[in-house]
Amino acid sequence: MRVYRKMYREDDYLMLSGLQHFAYCRRQWALIHIEQQWAENERTVDGQLFHSVAHNSEKTEKRGDLLITRGLSVRSEKLGLSGVCDVVEFHRGKDGITLFSYEGLWKPYPVEYKKGLPKANEADELQLCAQAICLEEMLACQILCGSLFYGENRRRKTVEFTDQLRAKVSDLTGQMHDLWNKGHTPTVKPQKGCSACSLKEICMPRLSRTKEVSAYIESNLKENGNA
Repeated sequence: MRVYRKMYREDDYLMLSGLQHFAYCRRQWALIHIEQQWAENERTVDGQLFHSVAHNSEKTEKRGDLLITRGLSVRSEKLGLSGVCDVVEFHRGKDGITLFSYEGLWKPYPVEYKKGLPKANEADELQLCAQAICLEEMLACQILCGSLFYGENRRRKTVEFTDQLRAKVSDLTGQMHDLWNKGHTPTVKPQKGCSACSLKEICMPRLSRTKEVSAYIESNLKENGNA
């Protein structure tokens, strides 16, 4: 696993939300973030509408010992990432941090909103963990866990930010920066979720099962030369 190897400059920051794309499909991430290609489908539009409420930064609520902030901008020099948290809850407690304009100590707790159901992979957990690392760096604190809220079943899933999960976040973000610096888009690796991807017409995963054009031409040249 990759460990934090340097501090990134602000000009080198990548989008934090891209970590979820990268963990799911490196080619999808590269098409969006390196080649600047995007396509909408019903899933992406529904997801944007679902997140629009959580990202309403004008809404900050205080309910007794709970403070809820939305659309909080975060960044990390260690990871070279910046982005926006859907929701960060601050729970009053003796092991928390001080917050401007609020008395007492408050413990941050990130909550990421997802429209569908929990996934079989760790893509969502990795994104949430990256948010926690950003918050820890900015607020000089330690965050042990957070939650993923899934809209389809209307339930929260608690995520513990273990050493293993943190190490994987560091490793994957390092790989993201490597590909970004090279401007390289990985070859496609067809998987079950390809049919639901909004970029399937751009990515064209089925073509990966055929010969590359260069290999095809080389093969025909050899055949013609031997004829």
